Amino acid sequence: MEQRKIQVTLKDGSIKEIQRGTRVMALAESLSQGLAKAAVAAVVDGKQVDLSAQLEQDCSVQILTFDSEDGREIFRHTASHILAQAVKRLYPGAKLAIGPAIENGFYYDFDLDTAFSSDILGNIEAEMGRIVSEDLPVERFTMPREEAVRILMENEEPYKVELVRDLPEDAVISFYRQGEYMDMCTGPHLPSTGRVKAFKLLQVAGAYWRGSEKNKMLQRIYGTAFPKKAELEAHLEALEEAKKRDHIKLGRELELFMTSDVVGQGLPLLMPKGARVIQLLQRFVEDEEARRGYQLTKTPIMAKSDLYRLSGHWQHYKDKMFLVGAEPEDAETEDKGTQTANSAADPVMALRPMTCPFQFQIYNSRVHSYRDLPVRYSETSTLFRKEASGEMHGLIRVRQFTISEGHLIVTPEQLESEFKGVLDLIHYMMTSLGIQSDIWYRFSKWDPANKEKYIGTPETWEDVQGKMKDILDHLGIPYREADGEAAFYGPKLDIQFKNVHGKEDTIITVQIDFALAERLGMTYVDKDNEKKPPYVIHRTSIGCYERTLAMLIEKYAGAFPAWIAPVQVKILPISDRHLEYAKRVADSLSAEGFRTEMDDREEKIGRKIRDAQMEKVPYMLVTGDKEAGSGTVAVRSRKAGDMGVMNLEAFMQLLAGEVAQKSNSA
Repeated sequence: MEQRKIQVTLKDGSIKEIQRGTRVMALAESLSQGLAKAAVAAVVDGKQVDLSAQLEQDCSVQILTFDSEDGREIFRHTASHILAQAVKRLYPGAKLAIGPAIENGFYYDFDLDTAFSSDILGNIEAEMGRIVSEDLPVERFTMPREEAVRILMENEEPYKVELVRDLPEDAVISFYRQGEYMDMCTGPHLPSTGRVKAFKLLQVAGAYWRGSEKNKMLQRIYGTAFPKKAELEAHLEALEEAKKRDHIKLGRELELFMTSDVVGQGLPLLMPKGARVIQLLQRFVEDEEARRGYQLTKTPIMAKSDLYRLSGHWQHYKDKMFLVGAEPEDAETEDKGTQTANSAADPVMALRPMTCPFQFQIYNSRVHSYRDLPVRYSETSTLFRKEASGEMHGLIRVRQFTISEGHLIVTPEQLESEFKGVLDLIHYMMTSLGIQSDIWYRFSKWDPANKEKYIGTPETWEDVQGKMKDILDHLGIPYREADGEAAFYGPKLDIQFKNVHGKEDTIITVQIDFALAERLGMTYVDKDNEKKPPYVIHRTSIGCYERTLAMLIEKYAGAFPAWIAPVQVKILPISDRHLEYAKRVADSLSAEGFRTEMDDREEKIGRKIRDAQMEKVPYMLVTGDKEAGSGTVAVRSRKAGDMGVMNLEAFMQLLAGEVAQKSNSA
C-alpha cells in the first residue's frame, strides 16, 4: 500500500508534498544540500524538534541554522553536553547540575572538590576535541518520572534527581545520549557531536545551586562554540577588545572608582575624577528637569517601616531592603492598610530602596485640584538595595547607588502626553550622552500565574497594561514584551543596554502606577468637585548614575567627550622655565570654568604627552619658549593629534563650542 503523503508549509510560504514519516533531515536534504549541512534543528508547528523527528501530518516547518538565535542556542546547548561529557570522563565523581546555552555561549555547573584550574580547563578542552572527533550520534529517549529518579540516583546525580522530583508525578522525562554520556534534557540537539567544529572554554566562576546563597556553591565553566574556526577566532578577538573596555579595568586605571574589602562588596568608592563625572551628569540632569517643569525635592534616606507597609514595599520588597533595628517577633506583617507594628519608642527603620512613598507624602501635604496637575517631582536620590553577593558587578550592580528619580502625578487625560514628555526627556539625555543607538525598549508586564507578587486586581492590571500598550503603539515606540518583569504596583517600560561582555541590564525605567496613589490616600479634586485618585508615572531620566557611568566608560573606552571629561585640558610645559607661563594659561582656563590640570613634573615633553594620552584627556596644550613669547599655546587633540599653534582665546572658544554642543566625538 502506498504511504499517505502530507503537505509541509515552508518558511517562505511555499508548500512541499512529502511522504508521511519523512524525517526533518531528509526534508532539509530535499530542499538543499547546503541547508541540510547547516541545519541544527527545526521548528514544526511552532515547536522545536530534532532533525531526526518524523513528520506525520500536514504541518509548517522551519529549518533552523546557526544564523538564527534559536539555532545558535541549540548548537551551543549541545556544546554544553560535550563539556559535561568531557568532565565526567576526566572526573567520574563530578556531579552534574545544569548546563544551558546563553547569549554568545554556554555554561555547565559542576559539584567537584577539585578546583578547575587553567591547566585543567586545557585538559577538558582536549577531551572535548576527542568527543567531537568521535562524531557520536546524539539520541533522544524518554522514561517515566519514577524510572528517571531511580536511574539518576543509581548514577549518583543528586542535582538531577532534585530537578526531576520538582516535576509532576505523571511527567515523562526526556533524555539525550551521546556515547556513554546521558543527560536529562528537553532538547532539541544537534544530530551528532562532530558538528561542533570550533569551541573554547573561557572561564570558571562560582555559582550557587539554583541561585540561592542557602545552597552549595558550584563551579561554573563558561564556554562558547561556533560551526567554523574563523567565526570563533573573530569572537575571541571581540572578547579581547571587550576586556580593554571593561569599566572595572578602566575605572581602576583611570582612577575613576575603586573598591575596598574593608568597606564591603557592592559599595564602590568614587575617586575625584569619577565623582566629577557624576557631579557633571547630576547638574546636567537637574538643570534640564527644572527647565521641563520638575520640582526638586530632598527626602530622607530612611523611614519607619510604617511608610513601607502603607506603600506595599514591606510586603513585596522587604527581602531587598536593609533594616535598621530588629523587627519584633510578633510584628504584624499582613497587608492591613494603615495598621503598623512599630512601637513609638523603638521603631523599626529601613534604608529606602526607592523614593516614591516619600514624595507622595509631600503631595499629600495639601489638597490638589485638577488644575494643579500634572505635578512633577524630581530628586537626586541615594537608594539602598540588598543585592545578593553573586549578583554584584562593578558599578552596574551595587548595594548603594544614586538615581535621577522622578514621579509625575497626573489625571487620566494627561497620562499619554506626560508619558510622551518623559520619553522625550529620556531621548534627549541618551542623545546627549551619545548612547541612543545602544539602547532598546522592553515592555515589562505582570505574570498572571504569580498574582501574589503584585497588588491590585487582575482586571486592573489588564486595563492598565492595555493603556500602556496603546500609548507605546501610538507613540511608535519599538519594544519587546516580557512577562513577569513588571513592578509589583504596575507595568513598566525598561530601557535596556548590554555591557561589553554582552550581559543585558536595565538603565532606565518608566512605570505607570495605578495602585500606590490609592493605597497612600493620594487624591485630586476633579471638575465635578469629586475626589479622585490620580495616576502616577514613576521614571528616571538618566537612570542610576553609577550604572550610567559604567556604560559611558565602556562606550567610550574611558575617553569621555569633552563636555563630561573629568579633566578637559592638560597643560604641558616643556621645561621648568616655562612653568610660570603654563600656570598663567591654566589659571585663565580655570577662571572660564574649564577643568584643567598642569603637568609640572621634570619629565621630557614626549613622556608628558604620552601620559596625557593614556589618561585620555581631550586636549593637551604644550607651552615652550615660542608659546610663552607670543602668548599662544600648541594644541594637541586626543583624537586629531597636532592642531597647531593658537592664541588662548581661540582655543577657549573652540572648547566652549564643543561643550555647549555636547559633542560626543571622543
